[in-house]
Amino acid sequence: MSPLIHWDPMGKLRVTMATLTGNQMIYFWFLGFLSSPGCAAPVSETFTVSVKSHVSVQRGHTAILPCWLTFSESAEDMEVLWYQGSDQSGTTVLLYQARAFDYSSQKASFAGRASFGLKEETSGGLKAGDVSLKLENVTVEDAGKYICVVSSSRDSDSASISLSVTETGHQPLLSAVMRDDKVNMSCQSDGWHPEPELRWSDSKTALIPANVSFSRNSAGFYSVHSWVLVSSPSEVSCSVGLFSEEPKETRMRLKNSLEEESGSSSDAWVAFGILLAAVLVAFGVLYFLFIRKKANKSKPGNNTTDGAEFTIIPEENESLLSKATWRSAALLEASKHYVNVQLVDTGNQLIKMRDSILRENADAKFPDGDRVTCLTAVRGSPGFSSGRHYWEVCLANAKFDLLKKSWWIGVTDKHEIPHDETLSPSSKNGFWFLSSCPNQEDTLHFSTEPETFIYVQSKPKRVGVYLDFDNRELSFYNVEEKCLIGSLATKFTGELFPLFNPGKRDPGTMKILQRSVQDQSINT
Repeated sequence: MSPLIHWDPMGKLRVTMATLTGNQMIYFWFLGFLSSPGCAAPVSETFTVSVKSHVSVQRGHTAILPCWLTFSESAEDMEVLWYQGSDQSGTTVLLYQARAFDYSSQKASFAGRASFGLKEETSGGLKAGDVSLKLENVTVEDAGKYICVVSSSRDSDSASISLSVTETGHQPLLSAVMRDDKVNMSCQSDGWHPEPELRWSDSKTALIPANVSFSRNSAGFYSVHSWVLVSSPSEVSCSVGLFSEEPKETRMRLKNSLEEESGSSSDAWVAFGILLAAVLVAFGVLYFLFIRKKANKSKPGNNTTDGAEFTIIPEENESLLSKATWRSAALLEASKHYVNVQLVDTGNQLIKMRDSILRENADAKFPDGDRVTCLTAVRGSPGFSSGRHYWEVCLANAKFDLLKKSWWIGVTDKHEIPHDETLSPSSKNGFWFLSSCPNQEDTLHFSTEPETFIYVQSKPKRVGVYLDFDNRELSFYNVEEKCLIGSLATKFTGELFPLFNPGKRDPGTMKILQRSVQDQSINT
């Protein structure tokens, strides 16, 4: 009896006993070796598995985890196992054996997303020993350590590779609360993966925050929050980003409104100063508007946006003061210049207009799709080339308990609104307006370049527009809350006209409020 080594139909090495003479045994052993699968694609007795140590990919994209055999040996007849975890009891991602994929042990979350990929475009694939893992539509849960195991009948080797999944979060939100002679600046941003880095700075130097904290939601995304004490007036910047990406930055310019707004009525500002002092003494805190700006790549210290400067001014808090006490002096001053604005009917079939009420024509076919463009914009009259002018627009319908979700309100220097869906209206080309953000109900948008976004605690039901032409300022007020939403300081040229847009996919109406001559003379 002699041992006979041969390959079975499954390609496994077998040993059987046979009564053969020496020469016969050698002959059969040699025939068995020639008939082995290794004859078609020879491999060495041992091999080494090589990988790239780390791969980073953005969530939703495709990741290639390179893994290959040395000397370009074929892996077509080998067993290849990819699993996630630190040991072989981890989660099966992909199993290849007997020249086919075996999905019986694959985790459901990898179904339809895992396959073999190429470590480089010129790779020969399995024939060249390339067993790289291709993972499509990567999720945050995919991040971690992966093991690539390659086995043959003679040898086995493995190597590990780490995958990091990134997600760029939202633009930082800045808020400011005055405390004595300091301002407590707060910065928050969410939707990041992994934990982002947060940095504070003013126009000159980096600021050391008092605190930086992180939290993680059920979806695996991180939020970061920090605050710092600064002196006012100043300009403060908060940037948040990942180590491999350009950070997102939001800036806030804290200004002494009493000094900067010197062009307004001195009596009104004296009253405002008294009001502000009373609030500070009685309650010790004023709330500023939250502001969110898209990444601004201009130089630090430059807060201008193509001629339009956005200024943060304190907002009175309704819950602290009675209605008679906290009425904004600035709003009172603005209301002295009330003007009845009329809509200019140009026969636009995309909107419906009746008297001072404006809404979209839901039955119309919009060539610009769901985008809100100049195609639904309306000019008002009269036009203004000097002086101060104030008007109000109602966005709420008390009868049907509706509040408009899509709208523009502001001014334009266009005598005729361009009927051009490709035009991107902004302060750069003669459009200065405040608008809603339909997909972000707690945010309002200014048509500056770059765009400016403001976080608001409550959506305005009635918007007051105050145009101070001579002092180059356009202000927007939340009339119900008696507070300033924000101001645009810019250089106006020529004649300006009121601008309105009822938006899209919104059954609500916008109404330009009219006052009698007697009402206009009364400060309410």
